[in-house]
Amino acid sequence: MSQACCEANETIMIVACSGVSNVGQLSNQAAVELTREGFGKMFCLAGIGGHLSGFVQSAKDMPQMIAVDGCPVCCSSATLQNAEIPVKNHLVLTDLGIEKTNDFDLKREEIQTVKEAVKDAFGRQRPDIPIGGSGSCSCCG
Repeated sequence: MSQACCEANETIMIVACSGVSNVGQLSNQAAVELTREGFGKMFCLAGIGGHLSGFVQSAKDMPQMIAVDGCPVCCSSATLQNAEIPVKNHLVLTDLGIEKTNDFDLKREEIQTVKEAVKDAFGRQRPDIPIGGSGSCSCCG
């Protein structure tokens, strides 16, 4: 199994909604693309919601994190809070002017808007803080 979640160059945890609407799927797609581009690392919201100890502890240990929610229901941030994980940064797509619909044909410009908003939350630069301070995390062991 790859140790990708533990690499020191992945310093921003992105916890994204993947709900059953365009904004949920936009949150997820933006997180996927940011991870592929090297701006942070998408993290498993289901593992946190399932209270799996390795996922919860790794999330608590993260120096930089953002919860990306599609709408004001805020499932991602609520999941973090229910697991007693502090929400360090929070983004709600409908606050960006993206209307919530049941249309799954995602618009490239809206994905880009979300990605830019995530980058803006971190001053557009990925900080050089290693995960867990040592390059390891409990989700990989």
